[in-house]
This record gives sequence, C-alpha cells and structure tokens, in this order.
Amino acid sequence: MNITGNTIFIPGATSGIGLALARSLSARGNTVIVGGRRTDLLERIAQETPELRTVAIDTSDADSIRSAAASVLAAHPDLNVLITMAGIMRVEDWTSPEGFLETAEATVTTNLLGPIRLIAAFIEHLRSVPEATIMTVSSGLAFAPLRVTPTYNATKAAIHMLSESVRLQLSGSAVRVVELEPPSVRTALMPGQEESEFAMPLDDFIAEVMTLIETQPDADEIQVENVKFLRYGEARGDYAQVVATLNRLDPHGR
Repeated sequence: MNITGNTIFIPGATSGIGLALARSLSARGNTVIVGGRRTDLLERIAQETPELRTVAIDTSDADSIRSAAASVLAAHPDLNVLITMAGIMRVEDWTSPEGFLETAEATVTTNLLGPIRLIAAFIEHLRSVPEATIMTVSSGLAFAPLRVTPTYNATKAAIHMLSESVRLQLSGSAVRVVELEPPSVRTALMPGQEESEFAMPLDDFIAEVMTLIETQPDADEIQVENVKFLRYGEARGDYAQVVATLNRLDPHGR
C-alpha cells in the first residue's frame, strides 16, 4: 500500500485506532472518508478535522453497508483503499447459560460479518481501479486467546484466515489484501484499556504503523513490535507461556 495519494474509506473510525489512523493518513496526502454509526461523533469529527469526509454507516446492518457503499462510491469514484476497522470487544462468561450468547452473536455480526459484507460491497469497484488495497484488522488475540473474550478472539482469528484466503484468490489482480494486527492499544475498546500499563500508547502505535506502511509497502501483515509476542508464540514454541502471561498480566488487552 502506498502511503500517499489514495482515496480511503474507513468504516468504524469515529474513535480509537480508526480515527487516529484516519487523521494520520489524511495528513500524508490521502483523501479519507470516515464512517460510523453515531451521527453526533461524525459531526464532531467534521468540525474538528474538516479535511476528513464523513458518512453514516452501521457495520452490523447489511442494508446500511449497501447504502453507505453506494453513497461513498458516488461521491468518490476514485476510491482505492478500504480499511475494515469496525469492531467490538466484550467480556463473555461461557460458564453461565445466560452469560454469553447475545454478546457472542453481536460480536460475530460486527467483527466478522461486517468486514465480509464491506468487502462484498466494494470488491467489484476495487477490482476496476488500477491499484487497490483492502486492509483488514485482526488482532494479536487472533494468535493467542484472552480468556474473557472468547468470541472476539475467534472472530479475529477468522479475519486472519479470511485475509489469507482472499489474498490467494486476488493474487495476480490489482487488489492487495493487507492485514493490520494490533496489540493491546490504549483505546476505549474495553473498560480500563485506556489506562492499562500493558497497552501500547495510541500515538506510538499509529506512528509505528505509518512507518511500516511507508517502509514496507508490499507487506501482507502490518505488525508493530509489541504484537509479535502474541503473533509468533506457536512458531517460537512458547505458545503456552504466551497464553499464561497474557491472561495473568493483561485482563483488558485487545
């Protein structure tokens, strides 16, 4: 992915990693459209960062995705980058019959069906432009599980394999599939995460991601150093220790 000169749509970018990445990409000479469900946040973003375009979208709703995609493409026919940022992370208790099913279903709808529907809505257009990128967003927890968020872990593991598989199908085309793999980052994704000493400061994470995009434009996976502890536990042969450390030290990690 080139660092500049793109037209980029980032649904799920009204806060946290998504918004910080949108602002950084805009500052590097890209046209960036931010998508989100809450119109009050979109209005505030438009006021605070007028160079960002905004569009209302609920990535848990298939009709909303189709409508927003049509609106974005009508206004920005040169769109060449889709970043499927939207996601939720919620605690589940699978030892209680009442403690997890509704949360698990909502997590699958947002974290897995959402990106699938987004890619489906934009893939025909992206295949029609000279160079395009689909950036998916998984997590370090795709590779090592946090005990309290089973379905979040599972959806992010699915996003990793989806990225690998779609990349194979699009091999030889003008569309690249890039997977962003965040570690725990200081955002409001989970209660207490913004203050977690184990989470990476947001500004540091975004700065490293931008450097990786610029210096490794052909990378399939964008991995800051902090995520490699989780990402490569199996390859190093210390997976059990990684899981134990993660669940002992970082109960609110991404």
